[in-house]
Amino acid sequence: RYGVDGAGYAAMATLRGDPSDGLPGVAGIGEKTAADLIGRFGSLEALLAAAEDPGAALSAGVRRKLAAAVDYLPAAWRVVRVSTDAELHVEPAGDAELPREPADPQGLEALVEEHGLGGSSDRLLAALADR
Repeated sequence: RYGVDGAGYAAMATLRGDPSDGLPGVAGIGEKTAADLIGRFGSLEALLAAAEDPGAALSAGVRRKLAAAVDYLPAAWRVVRVSTDAELHVEPAGDAELPREPADPQGLEALVEEHGLGGSSDRLLAALADR
């Protein structure tokens, strides 16, 4: 839909914002501009490097918008990017069933509070309870 791969989508969502994660995005950069920028530069890191390079093909307006978001972007990227180093404990296939509630409710609540995951946690718990 946007012409970017999975990692590109995360970078695009960081730029344009993601209401489901409570991220406002970079002021003045919407969906189309974010998709275009990530499509052209390939990654958020490459785009930010281009913003620092006076010879890069990047408009002055986009440079100003990115500069104004210099504190926001690293924090938002940590929220949006997909973690690839999570330790997983997978049950064998077959009769294994998803739990209907968390094994450690207090641990889950601590993670929700620490990372501001209230909405996501609520949706997950509702989906598990409804199956």
